[in-house]
Amino acid sequence: MSDLSADKDPVEGTAAGASTPNPWLSIRKLAGRLSDWYTIQSTAVKAMVIAVALLIPLTGGYSFVVLQRQAAVAEQVKAMAGASGAEALWTLNDKLPVVFGSGSVLGFLERNPVERITVIYKPLMWNISERIVLIESNGTQYAYYPSDIETKIFADKAVSAPWGGKLVFIPRGELSEASQDMLEKLDERFAGARPQSEKDGWKAGVSGVLSAALTLGLLGFLAFHLKGQFKSLRFIEPQQVQGSIEDLVGMDDIKSEVRQIKDQYERRAEYAEYGINKPFNVMFSGPAGTGKTKLASYLAKELNLPILFHSAANLETGYVAGGSNTLARIASMAKRRKRCIVFLDEAQDLFMKRGGHRKFDDDTQNMLLAILDGVRTKSEAEIIWIVASNFNSESMPMDEAMLRRFQMKVDFRLPNKEERRAIVEHYLDQRADKVADGLDLRHLVEITEGRSPADLETIVNQAGITAVQAGELIDAETLMQAAERVLVGNVNGNTTKERERDRRIIAIHEWGHFLVDFELERKRAGGDWEKLLGEMKTIKISLKANPRNNALGFVFHKQGSNLLKTKADIEHDVRVLLGGMANEELFFGEEGTTNGAHNDITRVTKLLHHAVAEMGMYRKTRLNFGALNEGSNRTVDEETRSIMELQSERLYGETKATLARLKPLTEHLAGKLMEAGEMSLKEALFEIRSFEAACFSFDSKVGLNGASKAEPAPDAAA
Repeated sequence: MSDLSADKDPVEGTAAGASTPNPWLSIRKLAGRLSDWYTIQSTAVKAMVIAVALLIPLTGGYSFVVLQRQAAVAEQVKAMAGASGAEALWTLNDKLPVVFGSGSVLGFLERNPVERITVIYKPLMWNISERIVLIESNGTQYAYYPSDIETKIFADKAVSAPWGGKLVFIPRGELSEASQDMLEKLDERFAGARPQSEKDGWKAGVSGVLSAALTLGLLGFLAFHLKGQFKSLRFIEPQQVQGSIEDLVGMDDIKSEVRQIKDQYERRAEYAEYGINKPFNVMFSGPAGTGKTKLASYLAKELNLPILFHSAANLETGYVAGGSNTLARIASMAKRRKRCIVFLDEAQDLFMKRGGHRKFDDDTQNMLLAILDGVRTKSEAEIIWIVASNFNSESMPMDEAMLRRFQMKVDFRLPNKEERRAIVEHYLDQRADKVADGLDLRHLVEITEGRSPADLETIVNQAGITAVQAGELIDAETLMQAAERVLVGNVNGNTTKERERDRRIIAIHEWGHFLVDFELERKRAGGDWEKLLGEMKTIKISLKANPRNNALGFVFHKQGSNLLKTKADIEHDVRVLLGGMANEELFFGEEGTTNGAHNDITRVTKLLHHAVAEMGMYRKTRLNFGALNEGSNRTVDEETRSIMELQSERLYGETKATLARLKPLTEHLAGKLMEAGEMSLKEALFEIRSFEAACFSFDSKVGLNGASKAEPAPDAAA
């Protein structure tokens, strides 16, 4: 009835037996997830991603080209510096006037005599250089800002030209203060004459920074969104699923239904010849923990299909049409994959009738209805939609339009006695070297009636934790302790430890429940105490508080094996529930009854309402008047109320009469329970037999009437 794969979650981690990861497979998976993410985005986000992706190479390329150009200029400056030789003087003749030269540098050099050529340079950004050429001629210095082309020609000519030996290179930082002022004025006056490479220097830097920022920004944006997508919308590859459908224990009827899905999918062409060509819409329904999610993952592995898991409860985002938009994104991702499984879990609210005040708005349901119709494309017929829910059709009406969309409905159930034993044995086999020999699972199987496979796994795991802490093997006692912790809760004895009055009231109350049930089971067992030990539902009676339901004491019992309740069964259940308050009244009077019976009275009310209003018991006609009250606003008519009160008083009187006969026994058992704190069923029956044997011996000695005719109680020590 449950996933029985070992250790890891079958939809997490790598496939079993996987060795070193395949880089190419990882790249493909990342590319697939990026594609899935891109598919579900809005048009604006898609356009933004495309624009940023285009800007990154454009800005980076522009920066690279400019930097290459500036590197070439720097090389040219170096070449000119090399032509000056070691005789160059790093000085500037600041006594001569400076004017802005006209024409080109080379033209001026060819037309005029030259005494000295001074090249003033400074590093800009990275390997970029700025240069100013001052040509001393006829007592005047002519300032030039050569262009990139001029600089290259100037450098080439300097090697062989007669003026090449008159070149002097001076770093701008080495100039005197007066020379610096002069150059600043030149810069201010002739800023427009700067070469293009110098103007583009800042552009190259900004372009490079922009390219890097866009790259990092896009990567961060994708990482952030993909991280969120991995939590909610992501496909699990079939290779990541561990185990197989054969690992499921006790689900033969359910596995046969799933095999039909597999057969229909694998032979869909043959089915189409018979007119069966609808989309594969499957509904899983049943109690929580019965293996719906695990079975879906195993089906994906059987069909070699990727599967997307999403909780239908998380469809709503708090925004208008948030659920329908999420469904649309899921459908887009599935269409891109073409062959896949989409699994929506916890979808019970999607099956409720549309209209009214509900968590899911009608847009979400309408969108799912449209998707499940499968009328858009033929490729959509290869998508298996599995919608799982814990829906209870008996207590909540379902939307008929939604139900019609599913061609197959698989109803999950809780495991029976044999299946529960098989499931527990399987989990114990996984840790066989830590389990005691000859383990008796009879009581554990009985007390887990009505429990899911997930509960059974939790019990075995808890037993393992307890065994590790105690340094022992897992045995029957360890399993029973784990079952109590899982099914009842983490109880404690400190709440009532120092409250003697409360402890006595709780003991009297709990023995009231027990003894009413004991009297009936004793009659059914016909005096067979061994049979009584096996048939009674009670496992333990405890004075320890249970925070789970705010109870100051509890009776740990197993579920009944009868699925159908007779009128006598219902009345017995009512008597058992009323036994606690009846015992309190017998010992402490009507004024001494406590609010500890609040939960008992609530359950009695529901049982009697079910019997009278819904089953028509104690009426002249068998009619279900409760069906006339729709929704949760149930009203009780005067006749129903009167019958319920009458039957409650009758059953309470019978319960009180039964417990009045057992008052001495209750006093004895209450004292024993207060001493021990808790008692098992075996210990309780031993105390009852010991008490009855002592009473019979006392009656025989004093010669009370009936003692000689009564059958002596069996030996209590037997």
